[in-house]
Amino acid sequence: MESMLNKLKSTVTKVTADVTSAVMGNPVTREFDVGRHIASGGNGLAWKIFNGTKKSTKQEVAVFVFDKKLIDKYQKFEKDQIIDSLKRGVQQLTRLRHPRLLTVQHPLEESRDCLAFCTEPICASLANVLGSWDNLPSPLPSDIKEYKLYDVETKYGLLQVSEGLSFLHSSVKMVHGNITPENIILNKSGAWKIMGFDFCIQSTNPSEQEPKFPCKEWDPNLPSLCLPNPEYLAPEYILSVSCETASDMYSLGAVMYAVFNKGKPIFEVNKQDIYKSFSRQLDQLSRLSSNTLQNIPEEVREHVKLLLNVAPAVRPDADQMTKIPFFDDVGAMTLQYFDSLFQRDNLQKSQFFKGLPKVLPKLPKRVIIQRILPCLTSEFVNPDMVPFVLPNVLLIAEECTKEEYIRLILPDLGPVFKQQEPIQASNMILLIFLQKMDLLLTKTPPDEIKNSVLPMVYRALEAPSIQIQELCLNIIPTFANLIDYPSMKNSLIPRIKNACLQTSSLAVRVNSLVCLGKILEYLDKWFVLDDILPFLQQIPSKEPAVLMGILGIYKCTFTHKKLGITKEQLAGKVLPHLIPLSIENNLNLNQFNSFICVIKDMLNRLEAEHKTKLEQLHVMQEQQKSLDIANQMSVSEEARSNSTSSQASLTLEEKQKLAKEQEQAQKLKSQQPLKPQATAITPPVKQTKDLTDTLIDNMSSLTSHSINKAKVASSNSFSSVPSVGVGMGFSSPIDNTKRNITNGLNTNMGFQTAGFSMGAGPTTQNFFSGPSATGATKMNIVPTANMPNYSPMNAASTVSPLTQQNRPPDMSALDNLFGPQKPKVSMKQLAQQKSSQWVNQFVPPQGSPSAGSSVLGPQMNMIGQPGFGIQGNPFFAPQNFTQPANTMTNSSSASNDLKDLFG
Repeated sequence: MESMLNKLKSTVTKVTADVTSAVMGNPVTREFDVGRHIASGGNGLAWKIFNGTKKSTKQEVAVFVFDKKLIDKYQKFEKDQIIDSLKRGVQQLTRLRHPRLLTVQHPLEESRDCLAFCTEPICASLANVLGSWDNLPSPLPSDIKEYKLYDVETKYGLLQVSEGLSFLHSSVKMVHGNITPENIILNKSGAWKIMGFDFCIQSTNPSEQEPKFPCKEWDPNLPSLCLPNPEYLAPEYILSVSCETASDMYSLGAVMYAVFNKGKPIFEVNKQDIYKSFSRQLDQLSRLSSNTLQNIPEEVREHVKLLLNVAPAVRPDADQMTKIPFFDDVGAMTLQYFDSLFQRDNLQKSQFFKGLPKVLPKLPKRVIIQRILPCLTSEFVNPDMVPFVLPNVLLIAEECTKEEYIRLILPDLGPVFKQQEPIQASNMILLIFLQKMDLLLTKTPPDEIKNSVLPMVYRALEAPSIQIQELCLNIIPTFANLIDYPSMKNSLIPRIKNACLQTSSLAVRVNSLVCLGKILEYLDKWFVLDDILPFLQQIPSKEPAVLMGILGIYKCTFTHKKLGITKEQLAGKVLPHLIPLSIENNLNLNQFNSFICVIKDMLNRLEAEHKTKLEQLHVMQEQQKSLDIANQMSVSEEARSNSTSSQASLTLEEKQKLAKEQEQAQKLKSQQPLKPQATAITPPVKQTKDLTDTLIDNMSSLTSHSINKAKVASSNSFSSVPSVGVGMGFSSPIDNTKRNITNGLNTNMGFQTAGFSMGAGPTTQNFFSGPSATGATKMNIVPTANMPNYSPMNAASTVSPLTQQNRPPDMSALDNLFGPQKPKVSMKQLAQQKSSQWVNQFVPPQGSPSAGSSVLGPQMNMIGQPGFGIQGNPFFAPQNFTQPANTMTNSSSASNDLKDLFG
């Protein structure tokens, strides 16, 4: 590894030193920065070619450098001859301007160590590409070593050389004199350019139709750099010391042969005996066989044979060569059209760009990137042409790697993303980008997506064109997985919602809902529940398509594994929204069935989930009760042990405080429990005069004998009535009296209110038996197997204070009221007078043990009939307590008796 690093370091050092020594001190370096050595070219490949940039504009260039150290072996006059020849060639190239000639950016500059000039950026010379690697850096650049000429490049390259020769011969009246692979340069775009005018010959009579070109005799004593390459030179140069434009055409034929034979020339010349070599060559050319030209494509083989003809007059001229069928190739013609694109108007360009997508797949990728892409991106400066150019650029981007896309295409797309004028072109650009959005999001870096791509999508959602909005909504789901979540949540979703609510187009509204439904899976659950579902209730329209879109979002959220709808939202928001929508008149039968199916599924899940929750809560409560009892026992034991162990350490003040607390607790324990006040749950009724209170107020006029007599009669009448509940205790004599009066009233109606059974059903035990020797009412409370909630404390609380008194109050005076001589008051009459008071006796207070089924049992109602619970009691129905106001007027007999008794 270390040796490799050292080798790389020495190579870099060598290259850097090479550049420094060659260019240092040359005036070219004042304006240009010289970079890497990339190629070689010119006569004998004597020029080293470096890439470079102009310091002021950062424009890319190629720097040609001739290092004078190469000619140190020559004499001074020979050196001067070489330098003069090289200077002449560069100066002549600088004066000539044509697309097929290499463009000079900075003229030749000479310093003590080198010659240098700058041209357009280049890739390599044709000789380098064909395998001549003289004067190249070491190691050899990979882009040259692996360079492969495609057929379309070869065809169009040879066509370009022919066009360049046509310009020289026809317009300039000049013979190049040294057309060789070394003097054909491939620029950065892959175009073939002519250079090397060291031995060019200008016509002596350019104004006349028949130009004359003077030719010098071959001098073998001159240095090789002062002579053209004899392997590509026409025979007449040597054998007859003459030349004409046809001599360059012979050189073109020799170059074509070399191109199709991997750089090998058709004849090898012995420079020591050049006349003999050319004589032999002349004989072979006159008998040129088809085997010699077998590597040349058949459609151009005859033309090459003509170019290599011994007689100059037989050779085709440059203009004729540009018109041969071999160059009528779609790819070559396409490249040729791009080179002349600046000459076309917008209409011609638009027609050409429309047909280009059919041609691009037939061209090699490197040719497209080198030759076509730069021409396309240069048209972005013309806003009217962007809609025609952009599809081709994006088509090329699909074939590029991500790195190539970022380096070659994305910088030029930046202004196009933001283009909004003219409006028609802007809308077309939006449509094109939307169709290729997956490409953009896949290959564009995240920062550029956020800054350029997504703002364009937002602009499309807000565009006035319904077509653009629809297309955008249809395409968004295809690349939603490539959008970062914050952008989707904060920017994309709000614009989709606005498009749905604000549009007047049904298609846009429906597509908005469909788009939301498709991208739900990329959103989190709570965002959907808190933002998307409430939005559905804001949609004003009731068209069937819109309603089905709403249903689709609900169904997708409801059934999606990651999302789901909570039962609280199902019950509180979703179902109250869906059920009214399901009966919209616009829905057909199939649509209605779809709504009902979803609603039923939601109801079934709601029922199942809530049942499961309640069952789990019940189990947890039972477990908690058991745990609490165990904890209380352990805590009491621990407290008892702690109190025993800590008594010795208590101070006097603490002991006094503890004694007071114990004394107060004893007092509270000895007190009787307070009776909770019953709360009626019946609706308010009109209050009437309380007859029971009137009776209580006048109790002083009653004698104990009358009370006892009434009590005995009451007890006898109830002796056969089964017990239905726990007895209700009274805490004062007034309460006892009121209780007895109530018992008497109930006796006449044939049902009992004195107590409630603690069992689950009717029992044979009666709270009231026959009168005893003392006349007191006897109350029997016997626990049975049907009394699961029975406890000594409950039993004590059920014994009425009335049974604990030795002398019950005398109620004999009531005989006049309830005796046989008086008609009995009916149930309906008493209900009007004291309905609310009676209900209070039957309704247990909220929170009391008797309020649930644990006391009365699930199947026992207030009058001892199974099949009702507390809620099934008819007294709790408001209609049972609402009577007309004039009911009491019908019972005139009872009213008169009361007046006689109480005044």
